[in-house]
Amino acid sequence: MCVFTTHTPVPAGHDKFPWDLVTPVLGPRRADLLQRSQCCIGGTLNMTYLALRFSRYVNGVALLHEQVSESMFPGYPIDAITNGVHAPTWVSRPFSELFDRHIPNWPRSPQYMRYALGIPRAEIRKAHAAAKAELLVEVQLRTGRELNPDVFTIGFARRATGYKRAGLFFSDLERLRRIVRSGRPMQVVLAGLAHPNDVSGQDMIRAVFRAAEELGDELPVVYLEGYNMALARFMVSGVDVWLNTPLKPYEASGTSGMKAALNGVPSLSVVDGWWYEGLLEGVTGWAIGPVGRNVTQSDEQLERDDMYGKLENTILPLFYDDPDGYAAVMRHAIALNGSFFNAQRMLEQYVTSAYHHAREAAHADDFRMG
Repeated sequence: MCVFTTHTPVPAGHDKFPWDLVTPVLGPRRADLLQRSQCCIGGTLNMTYLALRFSRYVNGVALLHEQVSESMFPGYPIDAITNGVHAPTWVSRPFSELFDRHIPNWPRSPQYMRYALGIPRAEIRKAHAAAKAELLVEVQLRTGRELNPDVFTIGFARRATGYKRAGLFFSDLERLRRIVRSGRPMQVVLAGLAHPNDVSGQDMIRAVFRAAEELGDELPVVYLEGYNMALARFMVSGVDVWLNTPLKPYEASGTSGMKAALNGVPSLSVVDGWWYEGLLEGVTGWAIGPVGRNVTQSDEQLERDDMYGKLENTILPLFYDDPDGYAAVMRHAIALNGSFFNAQRMLEQYVTSAYHHAREAAHADDFRMG
């Protein structure tokens, strides 16, 4: 009757315990059962293999993550149920009011958000301007910095750890200066906490602060402390693009870009995790680096150049020179991504694919054992 969802390719997410702890903790009878059930790999009790061995259904949290998981655990059939987020929690006040007028059933049935395609682009822009104003007020309250509501604003908020690569955006400061000197300014709002024992994550935050100081007023950068859900709600709705730069293939799914899409904020992201499914280039957002199911590793130089190139040659010109065109991308982010990457669809898939499957298989076993 067990269903197992594997959540991450990161080794720290797969607990292993030395065998000399197992018998004292669990007793000889249970320890012997675990030995015979092939859950002990290389002299350790591997909790992932324990779950794989005793679950009737196993899934990853995105299509690409299914592929990665099957390569990590060969011989085990692994399905995919892509994560989703709770729409009423993450839709901002301005967009909630907008959806109430045009899509009254959206809180109960987020799939109806596909009808956002019928919302006038001017209304999308007005709702976003209100959400952006709320974010910039929060930034000023927290930091004393006054950001310009007319300037293209990039959002980045992640757990500060190495594979999230918060520093990729700041890896070529001279290139960033050239972009903003072309007459299309940018500003950046970041947030994220590092684990107390994650020295590399802490170093990454320090590097962002150094880059922010070096860029100064030419490209304003603010790092918001105390990252939590309340702050995340402001960020995912108030920025103009959501930046995501994970090291492939470690982004099993990711959900912050889904929250942004509910508020009409498109993503600029490495094509890993959910973005492999959510990306329609130039329609729901933009890719960083190559796109394809077989592109399983990051090429940092290529991704960095593509990120800067997309900003300079595609995204910023669209934002400043064709606001209605940018609003069309925002509208598609809501209609295509918001209507699918939500918790209701995810739960329905778990019911039909995972829970029902396990129950039916268990009943079949009961019948055979008769």
